[in-house]
Parts: sequence; structure tokens; C-alpha cells
Amino acid sequence: MALFSRTAKAAKNDTATAVQAGRDLKHLSGDYRVDPDHSEIGFAVRHAMVATVRGRFADFEGNLSLDGADPSRSSAELVIKVASIDTNQEQRDEHLRTSDFFDASTFEHIAFRSTSAERLGGDAYRMTGDLTIKDVTRPVTLDLAFNGHAKDPYGNDRVGFEGVTKVNRADWGLSYNAALEAGGVLIGEQVKLSFDISAVKEA
Repeated sequence: MALFSRTAKAAKNDTATAVQAGRDLKHLSGDYRVDPDHSEIGFAVRHAMVATVRGRFADFEGNLSLDGADPSRSSAELVIKVASIDTNQEQRDEHLRTSDFFDASTFEHIAFRSTSAERLGGDAYRMTGDLTIKDVTRPVTLDLAFNGHAKDPYGNDRVGFEGVTKVNRADWGLSYNAALEAGGVLIGEQVKLSFDISAVKEA
């Protein structure tokens, strides 16, 4: 019985170590191009204090540089076309493109450029970078999950990540709002940014 207990404990410790270490990603090191046709960049914000409006940006491009042996040396860049904003309501989308919000005619792009990356354990990662909206640049931190890798039917090596962060839109000058008769405001300040990225390894 004592031998069994020691063996079971050792197996449990081995499993915990494997979970902490996560998958071996050394063979995935390289440069990748974000595939916008199989990726999504979205956002969600409270509306009228009672509901959530969700939207996405349809037009974007980006690059990843992955170092599987040392994830802290990995990096990412993303450029989003502001005019491609889509909340499934055209009147609202047009308003978001005006100077009340993104001023898409003057500031055509939103950009993210990473400054650091770290592995938290298992398939969990964290990336910090500079987010630029309307010529205002501020740091943001993204919590990431590595979804895996595969070779698609066309022979492309793909990796997948998804992540989320929260930002205060007023920090980037997106401060438009309206008061409600019952109290509170029409649009929440906290915005949840989410993304689901599929990227193809460059030849």
C-alpha cells in the first residue's frame, strides 16, 4: 500500500508538472501572418446600463513572431482599419466613424505593437503592448490562450490564439456619452476587447 501511495503521488506530481509546462512549442518558432478570413477582432460595451452591444472590425492585418523556446522573445503587430467597424446596425456604425468616436476619416487605423510577452503556465500567456487609437498611445495587457497548431488542407502550418482585455475608452479620447433620465449614462466606459486569431507560418 505504501508503494502504491508513493507511485500515485509521483504520477500526480508528474501530471502537474506537465500542465505547468504546457506543450513544447519549439518547432513552431518562426514568422506568421494573421489570416483575417479565419480570425475575428471584437468588442463589447454596455448600452443604456441594461444591455451589451457587440461588434467587430472586419478589415485588419497582422504578423506574429513566435519563439517557442523562449516565449518572452515573441512579438506581435496588428493594424485595424477603423472604417470596417460593424455592430450590425448601420446608423450606429456611421456614428462610430464620426469625430464623436473614432473619427475614421482622420485616423484611419488602430494599431497594436507588442513590447513584452511571457508564458504563465500551460497554454496561458500574457502579452503587453502599445495600443494606438486617434494618435493616442497607451499600454495594454492581453491574456492569451494558445489554441493549438495544425497543417491545413493546403499545406499551411497554422497556429491559433484567443485572448481578451478590458480598456477604458476615454483613455483614448473616445469620451462621447449621453445621460439617461433615470440616471447613469448611455454608453459604458469599460470596453471588452476580444480576438480569435489564426495565423499562417511564412515560407
